[in-house]
Amino acid sequence: DRDGGVSLAEYQDWLGYAFAAMDRDHDGVLAPAEQPGGRGAPLTLAEHRARLAAAFARQDRNGDGRLDARELAAPPH
Repeated sequence: DRDGGVSLAEYQDWLGYAFAAMDRDHDGVLAPAEQPGGRGAPLTLAEHRARLAAAFARQDRNGDGRLDARELAAPPH
């Protein structure tokens, strides 16, 4: 939204593109065959977004609910 920071929803939407691309049958679940290497436990979109939320929280060093350029560039811990 061009406010100089990245919100959780923006982060999830931005990084969620890969999930959508891999979900070939568009059922909201990545089956093992849809995942890299053709294996892994099924992963729902909700689970994927929860993982992204956890990564976002780790990157949000100042806890303001937004990632600035420095926080966004830093790897999550």
